[in-house]
Amino acid sequence: MKVMAQMSMVMNLDKCIGCHTCSVTCKQAWTNRTGVEYVWFNNVETRPGIGYPRGYEDQEKWKGGWERTKRGRLKLKGGGRFSKIAHIFSNPKLPEIQDYYEPWTYEYDMLLNAPASADTPVAKPKSLLTGEDMSISWSANWDDNLGGSQETAADDPILQHMSEHVAMEFEQTFMFYLPRICEHCLNPSCVASCPSGAMYKRVEDGIVLVDQDSCRGWRMCVSGCPYKKVYFNHKTGKAEKCTLCYPRLEVGLPTVCSETCVGRLRYLGLVLYDADRVAAAASVENEHDLLEAQRDVFLDPHDPEVLAAARAEGIPEDWIDAAQRSPIWKLIQQYRVALPLHPEYRTMPMVWYIPPLSPVVDVVADSGADGEDVRNLFAAIDKLRIPMDYLAGLFTAGDVDPVARALKRLAAMRSYMRDVNLSDERNEHIATAVEMTGAEIEEMYRLLAIAKYEDRYVIPTAHVEQAAELEEIACSLDYDGGPGMGGAGPFGSSSGQPVPVAVENFHVLKNRQTADRPSTPGRVNLLNWDGNGTPPDGLFPPKSSGGSE
Repeated sequence: MKVMAQMSMVMNLDKCIGCHTCSVTCKQAWTNRTGVEYVWFNNVETRPGIGYPRGYEDQEKWKGGWERTKRGRLKLKGGGRFSKIAHIFSNPKLPEIQDYYEPWTYEYDMLLNAPASADTPVAKPKSLLTGEDMSISWSANWDDNLGGSQETAADDPILQHMSEHVAMEFEQTFMFYLPRICEHCLNPSCVASCPSGAMYKRVEDGIVLVDQDSCRGWRMCVSGCPYKKVYFNHKTGKAEKCTLCYPRLEVGLPTVCSETCVGRLRYLGLVLYDADRVAAAASVENEHDLLEAQRDVFLDPHDPEVLAAARAEGIPEDWIDAAQRSPIWKLIQQYRVALPLHPEYRTMPMVWYIPPLSPVVDVVADSGADGEDVRNLFAAIDKLRIPMDYLAGLFTAGDVDPVARALKRLAAMRSYMRDVNLSDERNEHIATAVEMTGAEIEEMYRLLAIAKYEDRYVIPTAHVEQAAELEEIACSLDYDGGPGMGGAGPFGSSSGQPVPVAVENFHVLKNRQTADRPSTPGRVNLLNWDGNGTPPDGLFPPKSSGGSE
């Protein structure tokens, strides 16, 4: 038994309102730079839909992830080493910019400085790649709020595996939001796909990163990732991906997407797992067994034998304590309501999801019945075949039973806690029906509904002996001059050392404040003007003859 620690995340989809705050804050923190305009380390997809990039779940097309051979071994779906070397200069399995979207901005200056006219001025969309006028036809969440749209639903890879009857009645079902980041898998196919060894999984916390110095821009990692969460920076010639905000985690802070989440749906914590059992778990023959196989890899942080092995591997005591208090362990193993995204890719993802129950409650309520009564909810869960099949296609490789068990436990929690809040009665029959105790249901309710900050984010700080140089906001991706980021050359190289972006932005702001010519001709922004420079004529009264103003 080789005990290792993995930083993991669970998202409660019942709480996601699709506000995209997580995406915007992640964009500002990590990909607000030239070369990654189209990149979203965090994006929120409307489901059903075809996602970002377009149709990324179709592994028959993209060949991402792993597949099991007849001999019971794993091999990359996109081919092994010899295949990759043969195609190293011409990778045929890459999404194009149209599969992501061509990023754009608007010509806002036209709205501010257009001459007087009978027509309302229009801010034309401009491509951030070419600078030319463009017509917007796709984006990172083009499916937004279009659950049931026949224009995009027909291309949903999961729906294509469902019956024609389901597809015909699809507009009668529901929609929900699916936030996605890198899965930081236990068995990452992106790492195995990298010819230069630039992709690696950190030993201390399992975060998958890209060594920018070693990356040669072959982009095999982009093909190998079945979730398409590795991106190519066309300016630096390097691969980039979600870092799980490791500079923040190292000082005990949650990821930016978690910190700013409006719905408080994200949980962060450590999981201890047996690294010696990962390959066997990812190689089980039946895809429906992959969920339980991955759960069996996780180790009980309260088991004395596990604790002894963890200490022998050098895992610090405060990390062991964090693993014992981890909300991830509780949601995945103790309450068993969290499920992995596409376990059939055999990468053993470590960002798990609690399936949404709200649409089931809404359907019951719309029928005139009591939407919180456990008997009505259990019956509705069994009858709502369309969403159950779809959720199973997302989280359990098509196996409906684990989804049904998770939803029944969530339904039981609602009914049990309603009785507690309204009549102060604890109906143990509800808990027994889902193989739980009343005390366990109340603990799960506190974690899912009213958990405090320190309960949702149990993050141990890094140790000096593990990482000598830690800075809260320093990372090689922060600016062009970071390690391996290069410059504007065709291969990510240039002479000289660019100024860090924070310093550069300061000087840009200072120049704008003190310039004689305002950034927008004919106007001045008084909010950031410091009084220096020459203001436009007419802004202030003319000077008096005595020289005073």
